[in-house]
Formats: sequence, C-alpha cells, structure tokens
Amino acid sequence: MAKDSISGTLLVAGLLSVVCSALVSISAVILRPLQAENRDLDRKKNILQAAGLFEEGRSVEELFAKFEIRIVDLASGDFVDDPDAATFNQRKAALSNDQGLPIPKKDDLAGIKRRSRFAPIYVSSDDDGSLQQIILPVHGKGLWSTLYGYLALDSDLTTIKGFAFYEHGETPGLGGEVDNPRWKEQWIGKQAFDSAGNPRIEVIKGAVDPDSPEARHQVDGLAGATITSRGVSALLEYWLGEKGFKPMLDRLRDEKGN
Repeated sequence: MAKDSISGTLLVAGLLSVVCSALVSISAVILRPLQAENRDLDRKKNILQAAGLFEEGRSVEELFAKFEIRIVDLASGDFVDDPDAATFNQRKAALSNDQGLPIPKKDDLAGIKRRSRFAPIYVSSDDDGSLQQIILPVHGKGLWSTLYGYLALDSDLTTIKGFAFYEHGETPGLGGEVDNPRWKEQWIGKQAFDSAGNPRIEVIKGAVDPDSPEARHQVDGLAGATITSRGVSALLEYWLGEKGFKPMLDRLRDEKGN
C-alpha cells in the first residue's frame, strides 16, 4: 500500500482516532474520582459561604466538619436514615419513580415540575448539641434557567444568616445579579417567616422602604430582572412552605419550644 494513497491516509486517520478515543476514555475513568471529589468540595464551599463560615486559606473540610448531613422526609418533616445521607443525590432522586414525584401545577410555585420525596439538610450544633444553624437546599425557575442555592437559617429557624445561588444561567448584569455580594448581603438578618410561622420573605419590585413594617421580610428587587426576582420569591415560598421544609421546621420549633 502506497504511503500517500487514499487508503493509507484513511488507515492512519482511523488508527489515530482509535488511539485518541482510547486515551480520552482512559483519562475520563482515571479522573472520575477526582472530579467527584472536586464537586463535593465545591458543594461544601457553597454551603459554608451561605452560612457565612467560609474563610480563605482555611481547609474547607475542616470548616465543614461542624455540619451534620441529615435526610428529611419532606411530607412528614421527619429525619430518616434511608436513603443514605452520604450518597443521596436530590436531583437524581427527583427524576426516579421510587424517590421522586410530580408536582401538581397548582402547587408548583417554583416551576420545577418534579421533586424528590427527600432532601438533605446541613445542621450545625453547639458543643452541647443545641442547634446553631441549618442550611436548606432550594431551587426554582428563573427567567432562563433553574437556580440552585442554599438558604441558611439561624438557631431560631426564622432569621436568615445567608442566601446564595451556586448554579444558574440568568443574564449577566440582570438576573445574574443574584451573584452580586451587595445583593446577597441584604438577606442577612431578614425574617423568613411571620409570627404565625408562614413563609413571608420576598424580593420586591424596587427598593425596600426601611421604615416599612414589612421591611424585615423584604429584599430589593433586581433591576431589569423582574421575572428572576419573582422566581426567587416563588422558590423560597415553595421550599419554606408545606410542600417543602415547613413540616420539618415546625417540628424543630416545637422541640425547641419556639
């Protein structure tokens, strides 16, 4: 076979493709554990940032060690041992037949269509075992994407200690301003619930009037991003409501005597 023949060229190209494909496949298999480890580390970092506990230069694993992962049965509000907290994936569970369920349209405030029957929460306790703060995973539809974030509640289970999204596809400079540190700082100290224990926190249109009696439940709207702002309010209303974490939070309040 001539070296410069068409068949020779095709043979070399074919062999090169096979070798490259094999190298890519081998690399993917070898790097998979490292990728999983990095995803887990990034998740822990985002939780720490929402809780206001992340410190540059400090080990994420060391800082995260104060949190305990618990699995909540959302319907009952009870903590359960199955599924396993160490391996549970809420997104995959939402799509499964045994752990997921469709959300009736009238109840789907967050616009997510399906949810898992279970959810992981992250609990930080004092040395005496008393609750210090709790981190709740929340998600819902914005304008262009589903926003995924963490909401941190103080020991009273009402005061917000932090709120941050770690994944979304909103428009930079508009809905993407959910990443703006100044906007995220507004959430700190706000009250997620009213005195009756109903979800009350919301993103309003325009700026919050500091003299308004409702100011403690309100955050400034995102300029030019009305739909994203509404989406943030709606997803919090859902996840803090009866179909989300409210049964668990009510139970914890009763145990604390709040």
